Amino acid sequence: MSMTNQDYGKLVNERSQPSPMGKNIVWAFLVGGAICAAGQGLMNLYQSYGLDKEQAGTAVSVTLIFAAALLTGLGLFDKLAKRAGAGTLVPITGFANAMVSPALEFKSEGLVTGTAAKLFTVAGPVLVFGMSASVIYGLILCLLQSF
Repeated sequence: MSMTNQDYGKLVNERSQPSPMGKNIVWAFLVGGAICAAGQGLMNLYQSYGLDKEQAGTAVSVTLIFAAALLTGLGLFDKLAKRAGAGTLVPITGFANAMVSPALEFKSEGLVTGTAAKLFTVAGPVLVFGMSASVIYGLILCLLQSF
């Protein structure tokens, strides 16, 4: 059976169920907002313990990363993400999930070649780009300051 791209697209549109966009938007908003509200609550809590704003921000980041990694390890983050969609992609929790998921998937291959190697599947490119960009920006800044 030979189909053109247009015929295939028409067939897919006929057979696929419409997405409940309104419900998805509400869930994403509520869950994303709850994560952000939890972060703000943690910020207030850490500041009430005597940390300054920068230290409290660091503590909040560490706490949210730990919580997302723990929930991923327990299999709960994916269940939440299925329901909330983009709401769980608040940058820090989404990145923590993206780091831990491949490591869990390949843990059967061993601690070093499986888990540890796959931790850097996502982090590696981010770290390489971040370091490369900082070197390039530093060179540009040095060149601009010398003139």
